Amino acid sequence: MMLKIAYALLCFSWAMARADVTPKFRSEVIATDLGIGYGVAAADVDGDGRTDILLCDQESISWYQNPSWQKFMMVGKLTDKDHVCLAARDIDGDGKCEVAVGAQWNPSDTTDSGAVFYLKPPSDRRALWTPIPLSHEPTTHRMKWVRNAAGRFDLIVLPLHGRGNVNGGGAGVRVLAYHRPEKPEDPWNTTLVTDAMHMTHNLDIVPPGSAGEPESILLCGKEGVMRLDPTEKGWSTRWISRHQEPELQGAGEVRWGAFAGGQPYIVTIEPMHGHQVVLYTPPAQGPKDGLWQRQVLDDSLIDGHAIACHDLLGMNNRQIVVGWRAHHKVGSKVGLKLLYTSKEDGSEWQQHWLDENQMACEDAVGADLDGDRDVDILAAGRRTKNLKIYWNERN
Repeated sequence: MMLKIAYALLCFSWAMARADVTPKFRSEVIATDLGIGYGVAAADVDGDGRTDILLCDQESISWYQNPSWQKFMMVGKLTDKDHVCLAARDIDGDGKCEVAVGAQWNPSDTTDSGAVFYLKPPSDRRALWTPIPLSHEPTTHRMKWVRNAAGRFDLIVLPLHGRGNVNGGGAGVRVLAYHRPEKPEDPWNTTLVTDAMHMTHNLDIVPPGSAGEPESILLCGKEGVMRLDPTEKGWSTRWISRHQEPELQGAGEVRWGAFAGGQPYIVTIEPMHGHQVVLYTPPAQGPKDGLWQRQVLDDSLIDGHAIACHDLLGMNNRQIVVGWRAHHKVGSKVGLKLLYTSKEDGSEWQQHWLDENQMACEDAVGADLDGDRDVDILAAGRRTKNLKIYWNERN
């Protein structure tokens, strides 16, 4: 009897905790002097067990040391055009992240733009790092370290355009996997992941079933959203959504999510730099047998440019953080919002402002920055020129 009572109390407490999901976040300004905060990342840079912040700014790559948030420059300006992206992840298991950078950003030059660098760390990672230039395609735009079938990590690099493209027409975008040699100064081999899409804007990693499995990726662009799975014969393609103008005009941001029951979902911002937050859920016959079902959650963004999916509220599902920058509409409201639901069918989403008009969001990611096992949000603003942490203070 006592066990039954204890179990009932436990279930009641769990239910009450799930019922109280009111978001509570406290913002903290880390920097106000950004050029253009193109990209942010969260990783342990110095190996002290704390998650640090990395920033890809217009003319520098820096990291901010947790918990003081003291800034250390890694490299200054690498090319005459802007830096545009970075990837940071511990790929060799030493507790310290490896870093790669994309630069020479000129989206209108589909022939000679672009640059990719691996940053070789010094013994004291607070000192300047050594940039090692790698081969590249034009219009380098996004990158991530992704675990392959052999358990090693490749750098997946995503250009915006195909070589020689005009207005998104012509050759497909060559998404490449860079294989790091034992000595990073040696030549890096590359293999083609896909060239089936045009005007690609972002990618995401699909969480594997176990820690040792290879990672799949999501890719979004002019033609819609696809999933790419590594196989012994290369990468297999599975379309999530296929777009054709004028009805659908592609996607600019993409993230993987999941409901409490384990059912996956995918969320996008559509079109590129668009106004819609779009949810995709698997068709009734299963995700391998057809395109996913499309549902617009919000159509009020102005120049949407950031998505993150995490369980911020302890609901055992993933909630959605969306940010927008209104880059070409000065005077329009900018911000960062949280969308959340307790419904397993993906219905009845609620919204909560994380930052109303003080963050022209260029990029946002989630990470546990204070070790309390709650996911916090960090974001970089374009014309607001700020770097901020949104501390998760839920009960």
